[in-house]
Amino acid sequence: MPAVSIEERFALALHSTARTWRQAVDRRLRHLGVSQAGWLAITTIAKTKSAFSQIELAHALGVEGPSLVSLIDRLVKSGLVERHPSETDRRVKHVMLTDAGRELYANVRSEASRYRQEVLSGVDRDRLLDVTQLLEALQSRIEEGL
Repeated sequence: MPAVSIEERFALALHSTARTWRQAVDRRLRHLGVSQAGWLAITTIAKTKSAFSQIELAHALGVEGPSLVSLIDRLVKSGLVERHPSETDRRVKHVMLTDAGRELYANVRSEASRYRQEVLSGVDRDRLLDVTQLLEALQSRIEEGL
């Protein structure tokens, strides 16, 4: 078997770690009654300064519009989000958290924070900072090329 380059090892480790991290957080949040797609959407909405349109939310989550529509339908049915018409474009719907959605976000944030603390305890802070800065720089380079 040919030797695997460090670049290939890095790409595999990055992909595998991200997938494993999401799956572990999903298991950790399952008792809250929301899927991974649901809590990612709720977290994304909660962190915005202004209301997201459905299209903006789809782009932020990296999903296609039709997939997002069914997700939002489920979140609306669960009472976690509401759709509001745009004041400037009647074709656009903004997605906003309800009080129940904000409460769920607080629980998701708290659980995720505890999980991060557990996983990252014992990791050298300087090493964590270096890796974080590397990942942020790579993300910027990738986004610039898109």
